[in-house]
Amino acid sequence: MPKFVFAYHGGKQPETEEEGAQAMAAWNAWYTEMGSAVVDGGNPVGQSWTVKKGSVEQTGGANPISGYTLIQAPDMIKAVNYAKGCPMVKDGSGSVEVAEALDMG
Repeated sequence: MPKFVFAYHGGKQPETEEEGAQAMAAWNAWYTEMGSAVVDGGNPVGQSWTVKKGSVEQTGGANPISGYTLIQAPDMIKAVNYAKGCPMVKDGSGSVEVAEALDMG
């Protein structure tokens, strides 16, 4: 079954411990809804750098990645439907870029 990368952009840091617990509950509920489709729950990421021929941007660019997840789904439509359930998408604080991980074998 094809694998898809969810690259997260945006989001917000919880301001209180209670907000943090609510955020984690929302993410855990979403992962539970996706069930065995989740191959690697991923992680948030720190500051990204963009490496180009002859230069390195330490700012992460215009829309830096904030985290990732790897899932499996029968097709892009199903993967996008999973992404629509992301807590960042639902609360409007971020977006999910969905790309198929191509098998090079």
